[in-house]
Amino acid sequence: MKKGKGMKFVGDSRISADRTLSRIPKDYSEYPGRTEAFWPNFLLKEWLAGSVFLVGFMCLTLAHPSPLGGLADPTNSSFIPLPDWYFLFLYELLKYKFASGDYILLGMIGIPGIAFGALLLAPFLDNGPGRRPHQRPIAVIMMLLALASTVWLTYTSASHVNWEERAAMDQPTPPNSVEIDTSHEGYGLYEASCLSCHGDALAGGAAGPSLIGTEHTAEEIGVIAREGTEGGMPAGIFTGSDEELEQLVDFILTVNEAAAE
Repeated sequence: MKKGKGMKFVGDSRISADRTLSRIPKDYSEYPGRTEAFWPNFLLKEWLAGSVFLVGFMCLTLAHPSPLGGLADPTNSSFIPLPDWYFLFLYELLKYKFASGDYILLGMIGIPGIAFGALLLAPFLDNGPGRRPHQRPIAVIMMLLALASTVWLTYTSASHVNWEERAAMDQPTPPNSVEIDTSHEGYGLYEASCLSCHGDALAGGAAGPSLIGTEHTAEEIGVIAREGTEGGMPAGIFTGSDEELEQLVDFILTVNEAAAE
């Protein structure tokens, strides 16, 4: 038998004649507007967008530095604490009737949970092949609605605050360089009754304002020590005798005279 005699060749119609066995993926130019190479195309765009945001944020920080407030004063009932600016929209949400009072859990957990959960599900609810906004209507509408709500609530909350007055009230307490005469007969009384709130240098603390630079007279200081102040220092802090009260007042005035020199 000669070589090749009696052999037959069979073709399969399911396999294209021009099919190649190469596993190299097709060039991205064959899919215009639908996909792109991760490196360097996609990463370069992300880096450029991040750089623009970073430069803008740094310029804003330099133009309007974040204020560092003074120590918290639990005796000041006129001071209204506020969250940072990026939480103001949630703070404002809790002022509405449907998100406060008996419905506080809805305002704290329910509404924010639904909103953020919807944003997380947006890519799965609208998973079309297109990348343009009109090709992803559900995701775009949800994002615009979330952005508009956040901006409006933040603006409404910020418009109710007198920021200049608040900044003036919330200034850090300046350091005190006055030497305290611990041998003064009124120092022990101050240490026992006032130091925990007004600090060991009379410069103020977490629960009391600074006594340096006070404009009160000796009689007014004595009354405040006994009766306190409205909305501030409670009454009954000092319970000593009248003679001890005079020693305490004299100590405070002596420190203020030294600070004024």
